[in-house]
Amino acid sequence: MTIPPDAEARRAVKPVICYPNETLPVPDLALYAAALEGAKVTGTVIAPPREAGVFEVPAGHFFRIRSIEGPQVGDLNLWNAQDISERFYSGKTRALHGTHVTTGERLWSSFPNLRPMATIVEDSLGWYGIDQYGGSVHDVIGTRCDPYTGNLLAGSQYHHCCHSNLTRALAQHLGISAEAAEPHVHDVLNVFMCTGFTRDTGQYFMKASPVRPGDHLTFFAEIDLLGALSACPGGDCSSEHSSDEAACYPMEIETLAPEPGALDGWQSPQRSGYDRSHGL
Repeated sequence: MTIPPDAEARRAVKPVICYPNETLPVPDLALYAAALEGAKVTGTVIAPPREAGVFEVPAGHFFRIRSIEGPQVGDLNLWNAQDISERFYSGKTRALHGTHVTTGERLWSSFPNLRPMATIVEDSLGWYGIDQYGGSVHDVIGTRCDPYTGNLLAGSQYHHCCHSNLTRALAQHLGISAEAAEPHVHDVLNVFMCTGFTRDTGQYFMKASPVRPGDHLTFFAEIDLLGALSACPGGDCSSEHSSDEAACYPMEIETLAPEPGALDGWQSPQRSGYDRSHGL
């Protein structure tokens, strides 16, 4: 390999943000906060250790993911409850908001819809920021632990990784086979997980999550949602995942309904306005 004489000048070129987000629709966080203050719990679902829990949230309601017994991270999938072909698009969420999300940022749906599915309204770990290693919480960069990568790297047949947990949970909820459910399982929001990229090799890393019992992440449902949350077999992801070695704990998902009239003036977001002609 030959290093060009202007290598340092090339490296010194300033970056340009790919998707400036100043023109994104701004959620009315004050309205959401006021509605949440008077909201009542309508249901509770537990995601057991190394398993997934399924929940439904009507548009205009809230859901809250909470650590309840010990430090635990979870992998979240979201679908349009009326049409599961519309699902959470982690890659576009990452492009619009960054590698990790927090209060005021949104989870966006897949093409051709590209609209907010949920808005984060509370984050008890919002204080964490970005640490000295480049790590932060609630990432949209990891894909989910899965049996295929485990088999590729270690020859394993492990069935309680997040991909399989989500597949089983969705199949059982919809009354379909695992084979039919699996194509709908998608890249996740890694709730409470602390991750980043190494500075020297650019590799995806994880470290012990700062989550503690009582920590929570609360969302406003912008559309009717079907959700599934896997309590990751890695526990707090301090050492490994996709095994039965880590200490794992359940996670709680609460759904909450605002009082009548609390969201007067709010409307569920429309699908993308692109005409879908693709130049033809």
